[in-house]
Amino acid sequence: MKCQHLQNKIILAQTDTTAGFLSKDYKLINKAKNRKISTPCLLTSAYLSEIQSFSRLPNKFKNDFRKAKKKSFILKNGFSFRLINDERHSKFLKKFGFFYSSSANKHGEKFDENWARKKADLVLDEILSEKSASSIFKLSRIKKVKLR
Repeated sequence: MKCQHLQNKIILAQTDTTAGFLSKDYKLINKAKNRKISTPCLLTSAYLSEIQSFSRLPNKFKNDFRKAKKKSFILKNGFSFRLINDERHSKFLKKFGFFYSSSANKHGEKFDENWARKKADLVLDEILSEKSASSIFKLSRIKKVKLR
């Protein structure tokens, strides 16, 4: 991990898609959102090589990963990730490394900025907004299926 003081924190930030919680520990995000601790979170990174250190990626889709904008991918083993290409959010990720990410709302509810600010240990952006979520694709070794 590149930055120790962010290790056990929940960060509220305007991500490339919507206002979201970021953390090095996905269990902290799940606890804040009142959902099952074991629920997997999306891994976000600015580097494809960093994502590859967590799971093997199908070679057939590597070019899709590099060019993807606002697209999340779920692999056959349940591992989910998004490669961040937008200028602002990827700059943060390049500096501090990967983060687990989830929308900044209570599980199953709409975005409430006051609630999100109370749950976060650190707020990166003053202006937060709920925008459209990323597209989600489920991948097998040879097939890509759009889920959202």
